[in-house]
Amino acid sequence: MEKALLNVFPWRESNLGLRRRHPGLDVVRVVDVGLGGRSDPEILEWAAREGRVVASRDRATLSAEAARRIEGGKPMPGLILLRRGVGVGRILEDLELLLATARPGELENAILYLPL
Repeated sequence: MEKALLNVFPWRESNLGLRRRHPGLDVVRVVDVGLGGRSDPEILEWAAREGRVVASRDRATLSAEAARRIEGGKPMPGLILLRRGVGVGRILEDLELLLATARPGELENAILYLPL
């Protein structure tokens, strides 16, 4: 597993599920790091500074902001968009697959959708 792949998760169940399955993974939620209610540009800027891949269900605005960062040449360590209506278990399975196969830097400037 790639330990350098770090994630910011919006909901507690996935945070706990990933930590249980991968104890060495550093997983935090936006609210855990004082970014609750902050704008998409602020969240993506923080994630870039911290080298964290963002995972979110906010496909409408977050994906557009991530694309703007990429087009503007700003650092964007990766965005994983979670499809609505899909159970946490399925999301965790796909995240595990992604974590097991991603190489360092592979998710940089990538916008991915889960489930695969």
